[in-house]
Amino acid sequence: MGGATVLAERIAERRAGLGDPRELVGELRRALVLVPVDSGGLWTAELGGVRWICAFTDEAALARFARARSLAPGSRADDATRTWDYAALRGARLLDEVVPALGVPAGVAVDIADPEGAMAFPPVRGIVPDDVAIDVPTDGPTPSPPDGPAAAPGPTAGGDAR
Repeated sequence: MGGATVLAERIAERRAGLGDPRELVGELRRALVLVPVDSGGLWTAELGGVRWICAFTDEAALARFARARSLAPGSRADDATRTWDYAALRGARLLDEVVPALGVPAGVAVDIADPEGAMAFPPVRGIVPDDVAIDVPTDGPTPSPPDGPAAAPGPTAGGDAR
């Protein structure tokens, strides 16, 4: 599916302490990922002052999210069985176009219902455009770029949808 399987493999490698974080970002940029659509917008969740676009490497990962979501307090009882609409988007489009359009600090969270396979791509230089990165100082010396994406903390299927 457009490199998403390779992305899942690179995430597994990175979580094991292997691979280059910059190559992982490159895999996300090339991958075609699935983003649930709800009420006309992409599914996002707010966590730690960041709006996270929830993306999935394949339909099985999206289904695991739907099952986890159905167990979250306040969720729709049919989340595990209903049909989920989704958009298939290149990671580059999410990072370069969608993140800046949100107008708030935003990143991409991949496969969030997979505790051993989730990965967060935060809104920092080297991942999102500099003009929306939260680690770009307004004045003074420019810090070194981050080491790359971080493993997402456990399943977070309970975010609010936008």
